[in-house]
Amino acid sequence: MIGIIGAMDEEVAQIVEAMQVTKTEEKAQMTFHQGTLGGKDVVVVRSGIGKVNAAVCTQILVDDFGADAVINTGIAGSLKAEIDIADVVISSDVLHHDMDATGFGYALGQIPRMDTLSFPADKRLIELAEKSCKKAVPEIGVHVGRVVSGDQFVSDKEVKNRISENFDGYCTEMEGAAIAQAAYLNHIPFVILRAISDKADDSATMDYPTFEKQAIHNSVLLIKELVANI
Repeated sequence: MIGIIGAMDEEVAQIVEAMQVTKTEEKAQMTFHQGTLGGKDVVVVRSGIGKVNAAVCTQILVDDFGADAVINTGIAGSLKAEIDIADVVISSDVLHHDMDATGFGYALGQIPRMDTLSFPADKRLIELAEKSCKKAVPEIGVHVGRVVSGDQFVSDKEVKNRISENFDGYCTEMEGAAIAQAAYLNHIPFVILRAISDKADDSATMDYPTFEKQAIHNSVLLIKELVANI
């Protein structure tokens, strides 16, 4: 079974419309839609915004629904000049940009007593996502690279530059690293998919509402194509 997580209702509603729902269940104030999409068994859920919501959601998918793979879809702010609004970033790996235990000798971003700095996405899911995106939304750019997460909407150029310099991320958002960490702890494959809604700088608060719908539309097309090919 494939777990599909979106942070917001807007991200999930169109996927639910495209699937054949057989059961709906409420857990931890989240609605889990169980059924099929593209002939595959899926559970689609809105996690809510932020890393705690995302981690709780992922663990419920594993424990209560038997998820053996997790896909996280959503929108993000670009951290690289060549990654434009409406482009898609597919995670090569994911890390927490707001984790700082450097005082104990850990690398910036590394969680103390964990054996990895970042959480690598599943290679097969990355390849399938890249092919699916090029087929479903051929007019946009597709980039495979590091996704960085923190409980922060980045809309300040100085903050963006600091995150970029420290982590060389492709985009920044608020859930992916928590989902990746939960998947890593449970030994299940994952991939994070992010459509770019803004440039994560001083223009972000203006760009985000303007391009949010287009970014979500691209994400939905990608998800439907990807699930059908898994």
